[in-house]
Amino acid sequence: MLYAILAAGEGSRLAQEGCEVPKPLVRIQGETLIGRLVRVFVDCGATRVVVITNALHAATEDYLRSLSLPVPLDVVVQTTPSSMHSLYAIRDYLKVEEKFCVTTVDTIFSEQEFSTYVEVFGKSNLDGLMAVTSYVDDEKPLYVQTSDDLTITNFCDTCEERCAYVSGGIYCLTRNALDTLSRCIEQGQSRMRNFQRQLVADGLLLKAYPFSKIIDVDHCSDIVKAEELIQEWQ
Repeated sequence: MLYAILAAGEGSRLAQEGCEVPKPLVRIQGETLIGRLVRVFVDCGATRVVVITNALHAATEDYLRSLSLPVPLDVVVQTTPSSMHSLYAIRDYLKVEEKFCVTTVDTIFSEQEFSTYVEVFGKSNLDGLMAVTSYVDDEKPLYVQTSDDLTITNFCDTCEERCAYVSGGIYCLTRNALDTLSRCIEQGQSRMRNFQRQLVADGLLLKAYPFSKIIDVDHCSDIVKAEELIQEWQ
């Protein structure tokens, strides 16, 4: 399966708090955020890894091109207005395979849970399997509304009925999702949450896959949380 990382954001909150490196190069237990993701993907049997990073921080591109991997690594340098636009910018890479997994660069999760998650998706007939968690640690969480069998019925900005989980920023999808993505761009939409809502509206079969905890590294304080979580999972 192909894996992709959305790393084109500015990381402005970290920078404002004094972080001197681009967000993808922030180190958690000595390993960069983006390096950890690439390693995990390779360990999960990635056939190819695609990364989109912005044109503002050459250090991220330099770091990626310095990596020596057993699978192809494609680096796309493009500054985009939203994560959804970043996903659209790499769509030609994604459509090569029937299934792919996309994550944001700042997501921290259990490697064991992730390995099982992608294995489940690989064996499924779903259009999408979305990583979710009941652990809410985001300033503006995206709540995931589900039926009893964890079929996703909506994505909500506020906690509505049957919203036991929030989105974890990890998405396993099939090529079908790229048609929806193209329509979202054509209609002038932005943000990943609107893309996800449109997937449901278009009738794609999406299910939620619960992780114990997933956090995003948006602030310097999140670095400490991330290191504690990884230590807990080891």
